[in-house]
Amino acid sequence: MSKIDQRQTEQKPAQEFAIITKAKDLVKHTFMMTSERRFPKKYRFTIVNRLHDLTLDIFQHIQEANELDLTDPQEYRERRYEQKKALTECKTVLFLIELSFEKELISSEQCAEWTRHVMNVKNMTAKWRKQDRERFATLQQNRGITPRR
Repeated sequence: MSKIDQRQTEQKPAQEFAIITKAKDLVKHTFMMTSERRFPKKYRFTIVNRLHDLTLDIFQHIQEANELDLTDPQEYRERRYEQKKALTECKTVLFLIELSFEKELISSEQCAEWTRHVMNVKNMTAKWRKQDRERFATLQQNRGITPRR
């Protein structure tokens, strides 16, 4: 093994953005919670598919927002839009979890745990969005541009 190969194997892999990890955890938890054992067939094409689609969309919105450049005004607007979509879809997932609990498809403990996963993503996204607004305003001030909301 060459010295370069040895150094590359010794280096730690790049750490993933925490919110992306939490969004992945939400998707995995949702797929686990929506097993056929828990959700009868009559809910498969309504609640279950919707939950799967929404959590995957949340992950995708966060991923796309993270790819956009905060220093470019157009990309900044797109980034805020993707973050907003993720937040809105988190609210819909919370409603569907509540509905699942009311239909007695999940227990109160399962509802609480699942809700924690969603709230982690939702709160982290809201905080990220706020920090982006502050960073963008600072960038604009440094350039002598008054920020638009």
